Amino acid sequence: MQQGAATLLAVVQQLDPLYVDLSQSADQVLDLKDALAEGRLQRAGADAAKLTLILRNGTPYRHSGSLQFSDVSVNEATSSVTLRGTVPNPDLTLLPGMFIRARLEEGTSPNAILLPQSVVTRNARGEPVAMLVDADNKVEVRPLQIARAVGNRWLVTSGVAPGDKVIADNLQKIRPGTPVTPLASATAPEVAAASSR
Repeated sequence: MQQGAATLLAVVQQLDPLYVDLSQSADQVLDLKDALAEGRLQRAGADAAKLTLILRNGTPYRHSGSLQFSDVSVNEATSSVTLRGTVPNPDLTLLPGMFIRARLEEGTSPNAILLPQSVVTRNARGEPVAMLVDADNKVEVRPLQIARAVGNRWLVTSGVAPGDKVIADNLQKIRPGTPVTPLASATAPEVAAASSR
């Protein structure tokens, strides 16, 4: 040991509750603020946004936490903002330095429609479209407005409504105006499989 060098005695780390640092793009922060201001989203909670952690094996951590604060400046290198949340850790399952995925519920859209990505295609102009069954049981192509991906689904803001029958199967074989017989899908009740007559 050299004279004048600092001696490291101990490192104090708080394990319960545990702080979780997250990054979110500055664009997403602005979009969220706009959506909340315009009423397209409702605040997720009165006090703070809900934080759910996903462990390495894909299972959700059993204790949910909350967002404490957001950084006030944007990291110029990554164009992201740092967010900090706290999560209870009574069993000391989480340790400092672990990498985990986090889901932050900042706002909710009670009328949101999620469609499997496999049922959304693109038309000749590159716009997202879906095939639906109209009132006469014929195929109809409908343009969609998509906000973003949520897992393996698209968050659709316009183009479909509750009760619409979206075609999930035989998309390559059917054409607009073709008569079809809608069949209920086992995986997603709002999406229909279709067989042409």
